[in-house]
Amino acid sequence: MNMTPKEIVSYLDQYIIGQFEAKKAIGIALRNRYRRMQLDSVMQEEISPKNILMIGSTGVGKTEIARRLAKMLNLPFVKVEASKYTEVGFVGRDVESMVRDLVTASINLVRAEHKEKNKSAIEEYVEKKIIEKLLPPLPSGASENKKEDYKRSFEKMRQKFRNGELDDLEIEIEINTMGAEISDASMPPEMIKVQESFLKILSAKSQSVKKEMKVKEAKEALKSEAGEKLLDFEAIKTEALQRAQNSGIVFIDEIDKIAVSSKSQSRQDPSKEGVQRDLLPIVEGSDINTKYGVVKTDHILFIAAGAFHLTKPSDLIPELQGRFPQRVELSSLSEETLYKILTQPKNSLLKQYEALLSTEGVELVFEDDAIWYIAKLSQLANEKLEDIGARRLHTVLERVIEDISYDANEHKGEVIKVTKELVSQKLDEVASDEDLSRYIL
Repeated sequence: MNMTPKEIVSYLDQYIIGQFEAKKAIGIALRNRYRRMQLDSVMQEEISPKNILMIGSTGVGKTEIARRLAKMLNLPFVKVEASKYTEVGFVGRDVESMVRDLVTASINLVRAEHKEKNKSAIEEYVEKKIIEKLLPPLPSGASENKKEDYKRSFEKMRQKFRNGELDDLEIEIEINTMGAEISDASMPPEMIKVQESFLKILSAKSQSVKKEMKVKEAKEALKSEAGEKLLDFEAIKTEALQRAQNSGIVFIDEIDKIAVSSKSQSRQDPSKEGVQRDLLPIVEGSDINTKYGVVKTDHILFIAAGAFHLTKPSDLIPELQGRFPQRVELSSLSEETLYKILTQPKNSLLKQYEALLSTEGVELVFEDDAIWYIAKLSQLANEKLEDIGARRLHTVLERVIEDISYDANEHKGEVIKVTKELVSQKLDEVASDEDLSRYIL
């Protein structure tokens, strides 16, 4: 991943309006990962990632930035919520599990890449296995004439297979079950080993299972088996561990939920501080045991985010604060920003609603003054009630077009316009009544 900071910001601009400082900080941090890998190994060890703390109200784009990073990057990436973790000794997830999740994401990423590289070999394996089921190989010692006839028949069958002419045929195939794995990466390695041993005992008794299915389904079922047989899992594991260590990214959302306010005397506070102390060595750099091997966290990039409504960043323990040297504050959303969020992104809400109703043959058109009015009412609702940022647009828009959506199938071929008058009719009464808007908007 060698995009420049400007290219990263430009990509994020397609989906997230504003918040330039946050995008710039992330663009620089990601570019530094690439720069570091160009240096000699001695210097690489000396350069640690500059972890980022994003501060801003809910709905201003923190999580959306993480979501878009995950789609953009060809790097191991996991998003976790700090509030889901508990201190060691308490029932729940321990913070080390986020690193195990990252390694699992890295394994899946590298495995998918290796499958793509070996796509033709995998397809050939699947094709051969299915055709041989439909046209069993000749016994050894068959005459040359029979061998020639078989080759011609095999080629004809292969052509039909590739054209999809055999897709609806029912065949019985054996599916290898040896590739079964433990899916819960959050388990401690010792528990995983116990379960893996148990699986090995079971698989020794039954290594494959016979199933009746259509050729179309058999193609998919056999791809997984082909991958397990043709791919070098040791090479995948080695590469995945290296990628997780050197270019992995962990996005920790809701980090403010484990901050302890100086005003709070809640009994849960010691547990929150305990989570912070458990998190500290991981962010500073330590060795974590996973089912695939030991992972060093020294060069994993951590991006934390929180609203900090009831707490502030200084309520985190000093040592943890020091491990997030880059602070970025995301701004609240104005009426103009909400208008841009509705109209500019590739995946804007308006485009989503238009696409949904187009499946019913309805052309939905939002007039410009209606969009501005929706933005205005959303911004007012955020001011008067709780500020939930762009998420308010979902509630407001749903209220505006619920009746259109309800009987859309009765208006096939029609153009339906959403006007300012329609928005006013649907929302003015609700918006003016604070108690009512608290429940509806």
